[in-house]
Amino acid sequence: MNIAVDSHLIQDRVARKIRTYLSEIIAFRRDLHQNPELAFQEKRTSNLVVSHLASYGYQIEHGIAGTGIVATLKKGDGDRVIGLRADMDALPITEATGLDYASRNKGVMHACGHDGHTAILLAAARYLADFSSFDGTVRLIFQPAEEIGAGAKKLLAEGLFERFPVDAVFGLHNWPDVPAGSFGFVSGPVMASVDQAYIKVVGKGSHGAEPHRGVDPVLASASLITALQSIVSRNVDPRDMAVITVGSIHGGSASNVIPESVELKLTVRTFNEAVRQQLSQRIPALAKAQAESFGARAEVEYRFGFPSVLNHVAETAFARKVALQTFGEERVIADFQPRTASEDFAFLLQARPGSYLFVGNGDSAPLHSADYNFNDDIILPAALYWVRLVESYLSSPSSSVTVEKVLRHD
Repeated sequence: MNIAVDSHLIQDRVARKIRTYLSEIIAFRRDLHQNPELAFQEKRTSNLVVSHLASYGYQIEHGIAGTGIVATLKKGDGDRVIGLRADMDALPITEATGLDYASRNKGVMHACGHDGHTAILLAAARYLADFSSFDGTVRLIFQPAEEIGAGAKKLLAEGLFERFPVDAVFGLHNWPDVPAGSFGFVSGPVMASVDQAYIKVVGKGSHGAEPHRGVDPVLASASLITALQSIVSRNVDPRDMAVITVGSIHGGSASNVIPESVELKLTVRTFNEAVRQQLSQRIPALAKAQAESFGARAEVEYRFGFPSVLNHVAETAFARKVALQTFGEERVIADFQPRTASEDFAFLLQARPGSYLFVGNGDSAPLHSADYNFNDDIILPAALYWVRLVESYLSSPSSSVTVEKVLRHD
């Protein structure tokens, strides 16, 4: 292990114990990487996770939301319950890493590190079952279909927190270009909402040599793409954040033919729900007005995805304090900033208090890149963190770290 946080881990009793089986966890992670599965298809992954959890002695509910898992472990007489969540699905990307454990499933890849998140939670699960002392209940949630924004909603629709109550729920994500094994916390909005707009600009086809006989949807679309940015610069309060990206534009098939229509696909993001609603109104209105100004018309389909991830104040302060006590100030990023990527963990935080945190993946390719690879060096510190969070949350009232003490003193 070669990350800077190792100096803390050498002396830590939990880390020393996790080290004894860390090679097995890394092998498990690389096996998942080699055999990735798309959203709601994570059958092999789910079965492997269940096999490990069963060997640790967890009470397991398998098959919630299709391939999801909830594993429960109770120790002592405490009535407090903490939930930890990991995502399991991969992406429809062809891997280009050249690793000896690269994906065997053509066109499918763990390009976001969900294989690593699953391995981290399993490493913590084993320690919590075999070696940890706490007073209460821990529930481990292995979620399908995060990448398509459907897994968390389906878990909730099938009664996740009614069937498996928790007092608070926590999740984490690795992040490239953040020092390996360091931790980031944000109270309030931490990841953006994500919605999509599909715009079809309909004109009138004609020969390219006689543009006056048609209505050019390409020209109208070009104007619209520029005009859309005026929403961010002139309609949204400058103190708020908004992103409107036209990621796809298709129209025509020949250089000398003006097509009948052009189709655009947009991703729309913000941290603020009021801004989100504003964008959902302004984008269709502007698209229609721009098209009409060229004699064309715009057909708009606006699809709401999932909301901003809003971390709860007390639980985030508690989670950060656990990291500070475990790793010291040098491994907890003081000014970690919100990310404009999105996460369906947002739905879980709408249902229960909790927090979504980040662990640095070091100098790696970006998420959702064909060259991305999860950094196995961060499994140990991240698993250690989960253990410390559970032990602190499920400690006795006299313990030095409790949510109530954070509320009183922070």
